[in-house]
Amino acid sequence: MSMVRDICERTARTKYDVQLLSTEKKNAILTRAAADLVEDQDRILAANDCDVRAAKEKGMKASMVDRLRLTPDRIAQMAEGLKQVASLPDPVGRVLDAWDRPSGIHIEKVSVPLGVIGIIYESRPNVTADAFALTLKSGNVVVLKGGSDAIFSNEAITKSLQRTLREEGAPEDAVLLIDSVNREDTKELMQMKGLVDVLIPRGSKRLIQAVTENSRVPVIETGSGNCCIYVDRAADLEKSIPVILNAKTQRTGVCNAAESLIVHRDIEKDFLPLFARAMKEHSVELHADEESLPFLPDAVPATEEDYETEYLDLKMSVKTVGSVEEAIDHINRVHTGHSDCILTTDPAAAEKFLERVDSACVYVNASTRFTDGFEFGFGAEIGISTQKLHARGPMGLTELTSYKYRVTGDYAVRG
Repeated sequence: MSMVRDICERTARTKYDVQLLSTEKKNAILTRAAADLVEDQDRILAANDCDVRAAKEKGMKASMVDRLRLTPDRIAQMAEGLKQVASLPDPVGRVLDAWDRPSGIHIEKVSVPLGVIGIIYESRPNVTADAFALTLKSGNVVVLKGGSDAIFSNEAITKSLQRTLREEGAPEDAVLLIDSVNREDTKELMQMKGLVDVLIPRGSKRLIQAVTENSRVPVIETGSGNCCIYVDRAADLEKSIPVILNAKTQRTGVCNAAESLIVHRDIEKDFLPLFARAMKEHSVELHADEESLPFLPDAVPATEEDYETEYLDLKMSVKTVGSVEEAIDHINRVHTGHSDCILTTDPAAAEKFLERVDSACVYVNASTRFTDGFEFGFGAEIGISTQKLHARGPMGLTELTSYKYRVTGDYAVRG
């Protein structure tokens, strides 16, 4: 038996035990796991340092190294995420609807766990803890397949979580890591239909495409983030700059970072020089259309491909439009349906943008960086879904449940 199949079978056998854990027990495990992560941080940071050194030696760009790097503060944030999930209502066992039928049967629609969740992800070791917290609280078990870049970090975090489970008397196999750098093992995980109930890929467009095209297991697609910001003719120009800076430069290697700026023609002469100075101070390379170029001294001409690119780097495309309608049409054509924003003081323009932009998250006067399970109050997220079936946007506890119908009668028969 292969290592991947063994792991999936062990996890599948465990799922029914985890589904029986009480809310109080799940919360106790998560609270203790948060403390154990902090207690184990020296070992976790030492493992992460090995991953970071290897990444730098391979020439990984700085924004991607930042995604990989752990610090005491980031471990504290991971622990806080676990505690927040523990404080949230249990999504399992909720009666979503109930009714009686003339036949004498009583029907209840009740939330239940999905079962075995497989997560394939790249570079971000915090996903290991987030995935554990959300799957455990929602009564699921998880098989993790992280990227080779974070192999030592993921192993260290998983060992800490398994220690917590063991010492709390819960099944260690509730979280199992495929600690392999072999791509064939990733492909095998995609074939585990019958053992794995759903796969969630997190990472690059190439990874997500590979999973959606090759998996025999149902996939919840977490898309890439080509996020756009539109500066309307009625925007407060001074207040707009900090929002754009936050969206573009706070963390460039994440899916909710802004990649494209769209500006209304009526304000380009006043706004674009302000924008150019701010971007230059943060070393952002601009790719601009012909109309914007005269106001952006250091910019290079944009291609159509630029507007469709998730840079994950200190780069940004710029385009000028003549109306909010033109901005919306452009965004819906080039974006990935992740997160898009309008900056404006015009309520009519804001409402039109909210209604017509086809994204999981649509913002008015707020940074796209808020598209995050922690910021939405979910404690953490399993990913940000850009598809429309089952889940969309930051996926928290509720999105990791399905439902079943419980039907009772008094020895009822159908007439």
